[in-house]
Amino acid sequence: MFILILVYTFNFVDRSIISILAIPIQAELGVSDTMIGVMRGVAFALFYSTLGVPVAWLADRHNRVWIIAAALAVWSAMTAVCGLAGSAMQLFFARMGVGVGEAGGIAPSYSIISDYFPPHKRATALALFSFGIPIGSAVGIVYGGVIATLYGWRMAFIIIGILGVLLAPLFLLTIREPKRGRYDGVKVQPKPASIGDVITMLRGKKSFWYISFGAAASSIMGYGVFAWIPAFLVRSFGDDLPAFMSFLPAWAIPAGATPLLYAAYYFGMIMLIGGMIGIFLGGYAADKLGQKDKSAYVLIPAIAFLVTVPFYMTGMLSTSLTALFFILLIPVALSLAWLGPVISSIQHMVPPNMRATSTAIFLLINNLLGLALGDVLLGLMSDLLRGRFGEESLRYSILSGTIFYVIAAVLFFIAAKHLKNDWIKQPSS
Repeated sequence: MFILILVYTFNFVDRSIISILAIPIQAELGVSDTMIGVMRGVAFALFYSTLGVPVAWLADRHNRVWIIAAALAVWSAMTAVCGLAGSAMQLFFARMGVGVGEAGGIAPSYSIISDYFPPHKRATALALFSFGIPIGSAVGIVYGGVIATLYGWRMAFIIIGILGVLLAPLFLLTIREPKRGRYDGVKVQPKPASIGDVITMLRGKKSFWYISFGAAASSIMGYGVFAWIPAFLVRSFGDDLPAFMSFLPAWAIPAGATPLLYAAYYFGMIMLIGGMIGIFLGGYAADKLGQKDKSAYVLIPAIAFLVTVPFYMTGMLSTSLTALFFILLIPVALSLAWLGPVISSIQHMVPPNMRATSTAIFLLINNLLGLALGDVLLGLMSDLLRGRFGEESLRYSILSGTIFYVIAAVLFFIAAKHLKNDWIKQPSS
């Protein structure tokens, strides 16, 4: 589990580092908020989402550990290539390459974890694995801010990319491929299922589709706000950030530090603290309450999404960095509480020989909508509002995005009505 979390951490470091590097990239390459959103979202999600399905199909048939190791090496190498980009178009295609690599990381990992842990512990286990999201996001933001300050944004990409490539052989030496379905009453290795078989099964699972589009709605806001918060902090609180972060030790603030670095520390702490608390509690609560009522696996996220909205609205309207910090901890935690319960639900809707592929189809919907659109929509809204609100346009762009959490909650409440019927307790071999 530790090495899987470490690889997932690198996944999100490579994915999120561009959020904190957006400001120097925009300054050097001269791109708008909308275009930087396209680079971060569309360029990455295009291949990450679509290639995930055929790669997961392979993972349902072949050694998942080797697939993850190869994916890690590819996405890390392409992250390093991002540092060599000489134009916005080159960076766009390099980010596509990162997406190609990361397409092979997540679905096979979910499948492996489901074969390492019994059903009643899977939501917690998958939540622990999902710690890679806040840890990787926090590390990516802080690391990117520090290295960009010291050596420039290009070296931030190159160094982390090389480290990821070096991690790939260690992963191969550490993880053992588990028997599929070992905790699901499967005594004989199930015959691999075709993508058509998986789609046919999922077609009758109403909760799968409500969950997938609900998660996508939440991810539009989630990916968007996580990408734009650092820029928002610099634009709206740039002059106040150094004083607020004055508790940092001198060695953490290199000479020539800009508001960008202080924003990295500020939001990195929020992501790390809030994200880990929310993810763990979501998975733990689902495993406890879900033993009596399977609908808890989607009701917990639905309630969390609804409660997220007023906290985001209060925080984004605040003019105090102190108030904003403590308020944002809550919606960041709540907005990530869905990961363990939802991923576990999807693992339990299909037999073990369909888990990677069904997860990839879920991720296709979630990321093709959420990851591809969220960053761009908030960036586009910021550009449209700039004439009225100036440097404060991101504040109101993020506020407008909270409607997607309401949509997500509604879809999850509907999914709760169908989940019990769609849940497979003992898949057949």
